[in-house]
Amino acid sequence: MKDLAPPPIACSLGAGDFWARVAWIAALNTRALRSHRRDDLVLHLTYAPDAARDVREMVAKEQACCAFLDFAVREDAAGLQVTITAPEKAREAAELVFGPFAAKVSAKTVSSCGCCGGAAA
Repeated sequence: MKDLAPPPIACSLGAGDFWARVAWIAALNTRALRSHRRDDLVLHLTYAPDAARDVREMVAKEQACCAFLDFAVREDAAGLQVTITAPEKAREAAELVFGPFAAKVSAKTVSSCGCCGGAAA
């Protein structure tokens, strides 16, 4: 039995869909992101409890288009904690990959997605 190859460091979204996703995440972050912290290749996000449905939708959509990232969600009284882990192979692009998740940014302030190989530029 062969080992499955790891997913490529690439996003499956086209440029238009990428910008729409970045705008959607920015709106979610503006409304519900309480804190973020990065530890090397791991990004920790905390969202308000009332955003649970949207946060879970974001994670599901991002798992589908950026399969190389590992997402974990934990819910407690303080809200939803989302942990996104990038593989070592994505180290050089980690800043760009994590950018849309970590801040309240608009599509205009993100020049490209590191995982999209510049397709969103």
